[in-house]
Amino acid sequence: MKSLILVRYGELGLKGKNKRQFIIRLAENMRASLHDLDGWSVRTTQGRLWVETEDKQAVIRRLTKVFGIYSFSPVVEAEKELSAICDAAYEVLMAALPSGGTFKVETKRADKSYPMLSPDISREVASALFDRLDQRWAADMHTPQRTINIEIRVEGAYVYGEVIPGAGGLPVGCSGKAVLMLSGGIDSPVAGYMALKRGVNIEAVHFYSFPFTGEKSKEKVLDLCQLLAERMPGNIRLHVVHFTEIQKAIRANCREDYTITIMRRIMFRIAERIAHQRGALAIYTGESVGQVASQTLESMVTINNVTQMPVLRPLVGMDKEDIIKIAKDIGSYETSIQPFEDCCTIFLPKFPAIRPRIDESEKQEKALDIEALITEALEKTQLIHIGNHVPTARAKV
Repeated sequence: MKSLILVRYGELGLKGKNKRQFIIRLAENMRASLHDLDGWSVRTTQGRLWVETEDKQAVIRRLTKVFGIYSFSPVVEAEKELSAICDAAYEVLMAALPSGGTFKVETKRADKSYPMLSPDISREVASALFDRLDQRWAADMHTPQRTINIEIRVEGAYVYGEVIPGAGGLPVGCSGKAVLMLSGGIDSPVAGYMALKRGVNIEAVHFYSFPFTGEKSKEKVLDLCQLLAERMPGNIRLHVVHFTEIQKAIRANCREDYTITIMRRIMFRIAERIAHQRGALAIYTGESVGQVASQTLESMVTINNVTQMPVLRPLVGMDKEDIIKIAKDIGSYETSIQPFEDCCTIFLPKFPAIRPRIDESEKQEKALDIEALITEALEKTQLIHIGNHVPTARAKV
């Protein structure tokens, strides 16, 4: 027997004449999220989306990760006739409070042609329910254990007793594309999550310094990408940039206190080139002001100087505790804290410059053949497509 799930969108309803485009995108993303399950369909009506499915629990798990959904509810559909609505309400109540409890009935009458007003429907349904209940159930208008909701719509009557929060935000893909500089740490996966929540499609760029960073470090990043891929339609593209020779050259030719600054400036140059290749419009990072030496305002200005592309930092004003809370909520924290070093933690200077200058950075870079180093790194870059919970393909850029 198939179940019906009512899906609500919040912010999308405020998009005016563009609303339909956002809703179409949301429906497409829902279909992409469910594509490997059996026996489901997605349809739209005025103000709502609907999923019909043979596996309600599996669909619910997927829908909680689809950005653009405000909330959703498993519903019982009924004819727009009072006795049928009462039967559906009883079914919902028994599923929600089988052994008794407090409840109330609320009605929304979207179909204004229906002959009864919302308060009258609620009263009649509640009265019919109490005719079938004993003293174990009681009415509570203020703090009920469960609210039995009735929606009277043009296409039918729908009854539900549960409202499940959605991921919110905007459907992924409606706000363009960006590249995410993804390390193996706590911050950058959270930045990726926040980019996706605002409808931005992302491709990840990870800087890999084998043999100084091992396969375990790379596998951690693959796992983080999988977590992000579960929240976006299709695959996520991970660009694994071979960064070893660049770091060795910086260490051999640049002042020790400037090594992190020079490294980050070259990372931004590479991320910008990949972004241009892939039609991305911005670079996302997990930086927060003052968190480490490369994240002071002076460092950000000096590092940003090498790119003309917008650099977006959604975590810029957050405390570390705020970031950790989000990481735990989205399931990335336990992966991020695995003790495998990334390229940002090797060759770490004892006293990194916290107020680096652009002119000094440019002076240090004169000792490097930056164009040759970048070209070699891009030629050795590995591209991995990640989606449906497994890495699916590997190739060079």
